[in-house]
Amino acid sequence: MMSTKAFTLVSAVERELLTGDRERISIECVECCGRNLYVGTTDGSIYHFLLEEKTLPAGTASFTATKQLHRHLGFKKPVNELRAASALHRLLVLCDSSITLVNMLNLEPVPSGARIKGAVALALNENPVSRDPFCVEVCIISVKRRTIQVFLVYEDRVQIVREVSTSEQPLAVAVDGHFLCLALTTQYIILNYNTGIAQDLFPYCSEEKRPIVKRIGRQEFLLAGPGGLGMFATVAGISQRAPVHWSENVTGAAVCFPYVIALDDQFITVHSMLDQQLKQTLPFKEGHILQDFEGRVIVATSKAIYILVPLPLEKQIQDLLASHRVEEALVLAKGARRNIPKEKFQVMYRRVLQQAGFIQFAQLQFLEAKELFRSGQLDVRELISLYPFLLPTSSSFTRSHPPLHEYADLNQLTQGDQEKMAKCKRFLMSYLNEVRSTEVANGYKEDIDTALLKLYAEADHDSLLDLLVTENFCLLTDSAAWLEKHKKYFALGLLYHYNNQDAAAVQLWVNIVNGDIHDSTRSDLYEYVIDFLTYNSDQELVWKYADWALQKSEEVGVQVFTKRPLEEEQNSFNPDDILTCLKKYPDALVKYLEHLVVDRKLQEEYHTHLAVLYLDKVLQQRPSADSIGTEVTEAQVKLRHLLQTSDVYRVHFLMEKVQGASLPMERAILHGKLEEHEKALHILVHELRDTPAAEDYCLWRSEGRDPAYRQRLFHTLLALYLSPSPSAPDLTVAAVDLLNHHAAEFDAVQVLPLLPGSWSVQLLCPFLTRAMRDSVHTRRTAQVALGLAKSENLVYKYDKMRLKGSSFRLSDKNLCQTCQNPFCEPVFVRYPNGGLVHTHCAASRHMDPSSPRPSART
Repeated sequence: MMSTKAFTLVSAVERELLTGDRERISIECVECCGRNLYVGTTDGSIYHFLLEEKTLPAGTASFTATKQLHRHLGFKKPVNELRAASALHRLLVLCDSSITLVNMLNLEPVPSGARIKGAVALALNENPVSRDPFCVEVCIISVKRRTIQVFLVYEDRVQIVREVSTSEQPLAVAVDGHFLCLALTTQYIILNYNTGIAQDLFPYCSEEKRPIVKRIGRQEFLLAGPGGLGMFATVAGISQRAPVHWSENVTGAAVCFPYVIALDDQFITVHSMLDQQLKQTLPFKEGHILQDFEGRVIVATSKAIYILVPLPLEKQIQDLLASHRVEEALVLAKGARRNIPKEKFQVMYRRVLQQAGFIQFAQLQFLEAKELFRSGQLDVRELISLYPFLLPTSSSFTRSHPPLHEYADLNQLTQGDQEKMAKCKRFLMSYLNEVRSTEVANGYKEDIDTALLKLYAEADHDSLLDLLVTENFCLLTDSAAWLEKHKKYFALGLLYHYNNQDAAAVQLWVNIVNGDIHDSTRSDLYEYVIDFLTYNSDQELVWKYADWALQKSEEVGVQVFTKRPLEEEQNSFNPDDILTCLKKYPDALVKYLEHLVVDRKLQEEYHTHLAVLYLDKVLQQRPSADSIGTEVTEAQVKLRHLLQTSDVYRVHFLMEKVQGASLPMERAILHGKLEEHEKALHILVHELRDTPAAEDYCLWRSEGRDPAYRQRLFHTLLALYLSPSPSAPDLTVAAVDLLNHHAAEFDAVQVLPLLPGSWSVQLLCPFLTRAMRDSVHTRRTAQVALGLAKSENLVYKYDKMRLKGSSFRLSDKNLCQTCQNPFCEPVFVRYPNGGLVHTHCAASRHMDPSSPRPSART
């Protein structure tokens, strides 16, 4: 374990000042209260010194002791203990088994002669139970065997409060409130003298080593345990801290937070209470006294007195950080909370965390560094500033003073190692990406996002595009220059777009597509530009690049008009203007008209225009005017579909176009639109000889119409099949199939007279079966309806007869139940409940206000 300089040993009282040439006189005990230092010697004397502390130019402390008084107590016994009661201006002196009260200034015994007799050792209660400010509580080990006594000490008198017996002879004592921590002959215990309840702690052997019992804080004690351990114990009998490992020969201990100081015959050792590690070792021979007085630690030999002066915690922490002992520095800094005011501590601790973070960063311990930066609320620009050229040129950032680290930039930190530099850049990317959306970024989001963009661009990172297409605060000037430097032209276009410079963005992308500049970020950049223009509301920009888009690809380029959001398209671009633009691009023109007709369902002129274009294309693709049986082209399919589904094109105009063009199917469809069904069916049956198409025609034209209309169409087709024609083939099979497959569409009564007598019943079996079934079904349905009507009529007749069987008188005294006016003529309406109303009132009300329904009226 590397040492830490936590204390400096400084002489306070030299031998010559204390004992002079008297060799036999030795220091027995010391007490310090403020600047007052009291020394008890083996010859029964008390010395009073005044301490002056000075800070030398080097920053170290020095002490000057001025002897104020020397008083001999009149005993030949040594002064065993001294305890100052500053509130009473009294000094408690234990000498010759008696505690005497003397004045702190003149060392004279109190006039009353008050004293406590029969005392072996004493301890002041620094957490007193008594609320009287003019007394102190003193606990003594009595000369009586196995006895502890508690006294209240006033200025000129003492009063015993409690006497407690113990199971073994007590050897050392410390007190806190009602709790006594006692070293007995074989063990340590906690004793509540108010309740008498004792709690065993752990055993030890008093014959082998001197016990140590030291109160170190509220309800907590430090004890010399077995095996060279300094043990901590609370009044509850438990330990809340790990033990410290000190020497087996420890004779004294003291606490100066966060350190435990131990004294043996050779050394003074300093252990941390925070991590229990040995921090410092000071050679010190013949030491036999070690005590702490309100933060001041005093050690003494038999002839001289020294003070352990602690170095400021902040200096200790900085020394640890300078040695790159990060963990120890953090433990010490965290433990300093109780010694430093809250606001000052928070400032100090944050700075320590930041410094530790940079140390870990320099060692490439990035996870640890990130956590320290976060905990220390690091201004992330401190980290960015290590990387040359990442901060924007407009940034006003200056590094912290004093500096948080010793590095000028990343080159110095990595000593030019490219691999280390790459790792550091990857860490910064990750860290900036994490903090950019947190409170850490508040106030300087531009610096963070600009630095992140530069890192992404330099590393050719995929996240560059993600950064630019989401909310960001990249500064345009710095970022544009950096992207251009690294040839990230597509990303530069995104940056322009984010900053509302769409014209610059599109021009840049067009240059990439045209090959004027090179950027392979997107292989589908042309399609991306089309999509961008499609959703762009700037009409001027769209018109500017419409020709360029269409020249590259008519099918894709026209999407800037066909895929626009419907609301924007309706409110911005005029379809006629677009059609004018597309005249030079026939394929695009067709696509746009299809969009108008199919998607937007606009008026007749566009339907007719589209049909004409389809027709022209069909005629261009046909090898000759007489090729009727050629394969149907895609354009022909589209033409037929439009002719069938649209009802708003100019039928007569298109009919003139297709006449003589060898397009019989199209002519048939147009005849159908003109309700010229015989002509249409004649074309399908005799010219095209396509009987399935003829049947489909009947179904198509009768869709959504009444059954009679459909029946007429099928009858017309059947008549066409059965009509003899010298040039037409025999259509008997087609007629039979039509009847058998569509029996429901025919009226058998009308059909049977038309059929040739040579046809067998078996040939028309399906048709006849269906006709018979329909006939029977119709007859039975009519019978059922007739029976129901007769039943209903019978019910009405019964009601009428029942009502006629009773009579009533109507006079001008009867009032209408609706309007409350008398009847002026013998015309009325009577309800089943007997209510009478005028006919016009019944017509306006339709129901009786009390109960009857209209259906119940007679």
